[in-house]
Amino acid sequence: MNMFLWVLQGLLAVVFAASGVLKTTRSREQLSPQLPWVNDVPPVTVRLIGTAEFAAALGLILPGALDIATVLTPLAATGIAVIMILAMGFHARRKEPSGIAFDAVLLIVTATVMWGRFGPHAF
Repeated sequence: MNMFLWVLQGLLAVVFAASGVLKTTRSREQLSPQLPWVNDVPPVTVRLIGTAEFAAALGLILPGALDIATVLTPLAATGIAVIMILAMGFHARRKEPSGIAFDAVLLIVTATVMWGRFGPHAF
C-alpha cells in the first residue's frame, strides 16, 4: 500500500506542479484557451491558485522523500482537497460538468492519499 500511495502522490505532484507553473507563469490570454474560467477571476487569484498548487505538489513529495516533517504530506493533500472542493463549486456555478468531473477524480485520489498518510500508512 505504501508504494501505491507513493504512485498516487507522484501523479498528483506532477499534475499540480504543472498546473501551478502554468498559472503562475502564463498570461491570462495564454491560459484562456485551455482554462476559460481565468477570464472571470482577477489575475492575482489565478496566480494565488497556481502558487498554492505548486506548493502542495512539493508538499506531497519532499517531506516523505527527505524524511523531514512528514506530517506535511497529508496536510498538503488536505490543501489540495480544499482547492478541489472549491473548484467543483466554481465549475458548478459556471455549469461546467467536465470541470466538476475532473476535479472530482482529483479529489478522490487526494482523499486516498489523505486517508493513507494520516492513517494506517503514515511515514
